[in-house]
Amino acid sequence: MSNIDLDHLRTWIGKSHADEDVISLRHAQMMAATVDHPDPERIRNGERLPPLWHWIYFLAGLPSAELGRDGHPARGGFLPPVPLPNRMWAGGRVRFVQPLLIGSTVRKESSILSVDHKRGRSGNLVFVTVLHQLKSLAGELLIREEHDIVYKGATSAPQQVENPASAHRGPPAKSFTPTSTTLFRYSALTFNGHRIHYDTDYCRAIEGYRNLVIHGPLTATMLAMLAEEVSGRVIREFSYRGMAPAILGDSLGLYADSAGDRISLSATLGNGATCMQAEARTA
Repeated sequence: MSNIDLDHLRTWIGKSHADEDVISLRHAQMMAATVDHPDPERIRNGERLPPLWHWIYFLAGLPSAELGRDGHPARGGFLPPVPLPNRMWAGGRVRFVQPLLIGSTVRKESSILSVDHKRGRSGNLVFVTVLHQLKSLAGELLIREEHDIVYKGATSAPQQVENPASAHRGPPAKSFTPTSTTLFRYSALTFNGHRIHYDTDYCRAIEGYRNLVIHGPLTATMLAMLAEEVSGRVIREFSYRGMAPAILGDSLGLYADSAGDRISLSATLGNGATCMQAEARTA
């Protein structure tokens, strides 16, 4: 396991953090513009925030001295000090219990659920799962989320997608082609300093991608919005897993296949490879 002291890292399990934020209308409107929301008039105070847009709130603004080389907060605070240089969203599971209303004040309680080590084709991987619970100020649970973060070793050569082609036949329900402006706006809305989304030299030389990386949470958000669009219903559960990096210049095909109250979703790259799989359950 190299220099990974899993017992030490697991002492972070149970570590917790709490915060409060206003689900600001202005930020929701800017998110609507970023993702080209089909009904921006519905984005107003008192309305339900669209699924996964809560990721643009509860942001930590640390000074530059407290950031790591990659632009993320330095290790060893709330998250354990995993000694692997690269960090990515791996996936997660979200349950929407009650509507999160625009304009409301909400409390977020976070804790470390697990720390696990795996050996992948590229070397050591450490997965950290964080539980987030969003609650009203009266204590009513609104959203329960388990978020998986993966840490991995450095990559010196440009990464190639080695992923079987999607089983989908026919055109996608929707196409999504982010631009560098899209990535900038989403990074700004989420206060995401990870340099793979805006620093091309760092992206290629340090983390080994051929171009800027499309945010995994942005792709997940587009799939969650698609689930509600094709079903005409509110989703109550959403799970997603990143399969391969999506790179600036890729046009993503967004697919949705319904069966009763469940919707199977995926995002595919131009070569047919799947970059994200997801499943939603509607009300």
